[in-house]
Amino acid sequence: MKSYKNIMILMMLTMLLTACGAYMNQPMGTQPARIGEATEVSKRLIALPEPSAPAVVGVYEFEDQTGQFKQSENGSTFSNAVTQGGTTILVKALEDSKWFTPIERENLGNLLQERNIILNTRKDYAARSNTQVKELDPLLYAGVLIEGGIVSYDTNVLTGGAGARYFGAGGSTKYRQDRVTVYLRAVSTKTGKIMKTVYVSKTIYSQAVDASLFRYVSFKRLLEAETGFTRNEPGQLAVKEAIEKAVEALIIEGIDAQLWYPKGGKPVADQMIAAYKEEKSVAENTDVYQRNMLDRRSKWRVDAGAGGTLINGDYPNSYYEYAATLGVQYNFSPYVGIHASVHKFRLKNTDLFNREFAASELNVHLTMLPYDKFTPYIYGGAGLNHANFFEQNDVKAQAGLGLEYTISPSLGIKLYADYNAVLSDDLDYVVAGQRDDHYLKFGLGVNIYLGGNEAKDNDEKRKMRKYRRTQRRIEKMKLRVQAEQEVAGDTLSRKRNNSNFPNP
Repeated sequence: MKSYKNIMILMMLTMLLTACGAYMNQPMGTQPARIGEATEVSKRLIALPEPSAPAVVGVYEFEDQTGQFKQSENGSTFSNAVTQGGTTILVKALEDSKWFTPIERENLGNLLQERNIILNTRKDYAARSNTQVKELDPLLYAGVLIEGGIVSYDTNVLTGGAGARYFGAGGSTKYRQDRVTVYLRAVSTKTGKIMKTVYVSKTIYSQAVDASLFRYVSFKRLLEAETGFTRNEPGQLAVKEAIEKAVEALIIEGIDAQLWYPKGGKPVADQMIAAYKEEKSVAENTDVYQRNMLDRRSKWRVDAGAGGTLINGDYPNSYYEYAATLGVQYNFSPYVGIHASVHKFRLKNTDLFNREFAASELNVHLTMLPYDKFTPYIYGGAGLNHANFFEQNDVKAQAGLGLEYTISPSLGIKLYADYNAVLSDDLDYVVAGQRDDHYLKFGLGVNIYLGGNEAKDNDEKRKMRKYRRTQRRIEKMKLRVQAEQEVAGDTLSRKRNNSNFPNP
């Protein structure tokens, strides 16, 4: 009973402490107005290298194109699910980047009307004072239009939670993940050509944690207590971050397409493009649930393992003995492969039977989560049991399961166990009972992956080693060319010197 109570208390404390920051900083009164929050993307946008010359851009409308209404417990409300101030957020992001000079186009009618008022006032003043009318400065025109919108707001993309209750004491936690998506494009005002389009999505996270106690502490005395909190990521901040990220992506893709240039020239541009392409490569291999969909296992692998066996035969008192294995596998796809292996092991019943065997197996191997570092897998197939130096060979069938964790793109560790059904009852020298002899084999091993895979290709250390090797080859090539040029120069110099002396 006490152990159950301790488990319950531990679970309640865990759920509360996982988000203790929000719980311990609950507002106890009104708060003054403050400057708007800056996201991590805001800081990156402001810290971008300066352009050689900012582009004048116009934003007519960047609106909510989802048409969705905010959800409530009783259904939808008449409030929009997404902020309607997308244009204002986009103009601010363009201004903060320093790469663009945004001009007013959303309320162009108001601007033109105000300019007319100023112009008419100046004309009236000039007529009364008998002076010349002072003209207004011309409006800037945009070389580029920024178009797009908030194209989707997906609710309940991912939901879940956990909870437990025991004799009136318990707690629970729930979470929900929504997703907002924006598209942004740059359009040339001279030709109408769409020069670049970018697409960015941002998750919106909501979490609720609660704990409660409802218990009679004595006769006619009831104790009831509860606590908890709910934390919702502001939708406006999520939209702001998505738009800022889209502006950053548009700037770098524009540099890559030679639409605009940084002040530092080609070295700065190359550095920005390389970092962006690396980030984009990771994003393209990440699914909607933030799982990195890189194929982590090569076509070929070799493996080795060591462990134990336990016989299930005709004798009692089975005892654990050693087992060792070597294998090779070819993967037809990230999920399915064929595995061939050889084994050396011993089977034992205490004081009754002790015999050494070898085995050869061919299995179909199914990997459950090939794109994750940690994955369960199952396998099954047929093989041969060898005894007495291959004089006795018995057919068998086996099936097993295991767990693998890839430490690096080239190396993984595994824990496995399989059950082997030998089609013979003479494995332990005794023929008895209604079924043949069986045995369990288990162990711990390593997998070594040969050749390339997506995880290797995207590994930073591997990329750095490859870059260094390439640089060394380039340096050697430069030295070789330089040496050849020096030899050619010496040869030419000798020929010239020899030509200055006539033959006797």
